[in-house]
Amino acid sequence: MSNVEGMRKIRRFIGGMIGWTVMSAGAGQPAAPHLDLWRVYHDSFESAKYIDLTHAFAPGQPAGSGFGDLKVGPARAAVAIPGLIEKGEPFSYEKQGAGITAYELPTDQVGTQLDPPAHWGAYAASISELPATYALRPLVVIDVSSQVSADPGYAATLDDVKRWEARHGRIPAGSVVMFRTDWSKKWNDAARFTQRPFPGVTLPALQFLHLQRHILFHGHEPLDTDMTPDFQAEAWLMHNNFTQAEGVANLDQVPEAGALIIIGYAKPEGGTGGLARYIAVAPPSWPHGVTLQDASGAPLPTYAKPLRRGTDGVLRR
Repeated sequence: MSNVEGMRKIRRFIGGMIGWTVMSAGAGQPAAPHLDLWRVYHDSFESAKYIDLTHAFAPGQPAGSGFGDLKVGPARAAVAIPGLIEKGEPFSYEKQGAGITAYELPTDQVGTQLDPPAHWGAYAASISELPATYALRPLVVIDVSSQVSADPGYAATLDDVKRWEARHGRIPAGSVVMFRTDWSKKWNDAARFTQRPFPGVTLPALQFLHLQRHILFHGHEPLDTDMTPDFQAEAWLMHNNFTQAEGVANLDQVPEAGALIIIGYAKPEGGTGGLARYIAVAPPSWPHGVTLQDASGAPLPTYAKPLRRGTDGVLRR
């Protein structure tokens, strides 16, 4: 199957989500309405490719200036449980048969994240007030990695957006637009990742995307939207009640057009930011990603090496 055919298949799925009638197999009759989405899943998702766009978070990774480091370690018993654990004792595989980890977050602006407008305004929507409709959207990837390779401080422009549309057509309303810069490849070099210059997105580009194309939100690989002294682009987004994704990874593995994005995030009440999980769903013919046949998820595999807690408190193999 060609990439074009695969993308058409994904687009047919989107059509189904907005009211397409699925015919039942063999009978030539409309399927029961409550089963339509199962057929869509079978026809389009079972053979699709899945690409994780999310960094696993751990101590020592990039964070905004002014924040302390994430702390990780074994969870400790708050009270004694006779025959199991003493008060203050860490839970462990060896003694209690359970690995339980405690996380101390110095900020909700950590890792791959989703920023709600409450990040910049007390009257704006928090993470826990975002609608469930955020869960699944068309994905647009605008590649400016070559410009960033020549100029690490390059900020994506309105012309970059229009060049994408010249190649692929109008950006869909309600979509998520990610800007590929390949900055995520520096994630393990925290000092350089957060140091200026780093790539950004210009205010005119974001205004066009939101006001003319009516996207859901945009995302970028650095932890800031732009390098202007007053964070001009991010300020406009937040003060106009738009969200954004930050710290996104693996955009080099995703098609520029034709994929979907699955969006999951923690839901702290009143959260002004939050750890997020973004997964791209690409056509079956796409060369990157895994299929359900590659990784069904049930049962999950076992590993040759056990998890051991490192000096930074993280369990690794």
